Amino acid sequence: MMGTCYNKIEIKSPIKTVWKTICDFHDMSWAPQVITSVAKVGDKNGDEVGAKRVLNELFHETLLSLDADAFTFSYSIDDGPGPVSSSAVNNYVGVVKLTESEQGTQVEWSSTYESENENEVADFCNPIYGALLAGLKDTLSSS
Repeated sequence: MMGTCYNKIEIKSPIKTVWKTICDFHDMSWAPQVITSVAKVGDKNGDEVGAKRVLNELFHETLLSLDADAFTFSYSIDDGPGPVSSSAVNNYVGVVKLTESEQGTQVEWSSTYESENENEVADFCNPIYGALLAGLKDTLSSS
């Protein structure tokens, strides 16, 4: 079964400012209340496709695409806890996309995946994405 997650937020900052904050796959300092550790894996830099990271010592992720002109990147979750473990989910792809809006920038965080328990995955991932977006907004509001 194919499942999806979708979250979005409006941020009163220019799109280039938001992009500069989030575009490094190895830097998640903009969401300190959600992400307590980011471990770089391998030799690739955070702006190179194929870059790998481990978040909070649990989520193993790989950068699949990065398009600075379109303000979007995608990544896979290769392994993780519970509903997003490699045995529970396949082809998990997350996409972060920025678009200019009247308020400044709309940030959309979505994902698609294959799982026998797609609702369980959505219930697990949606609050995390919501918290990440809130953290991004807080960081940019206070800077």
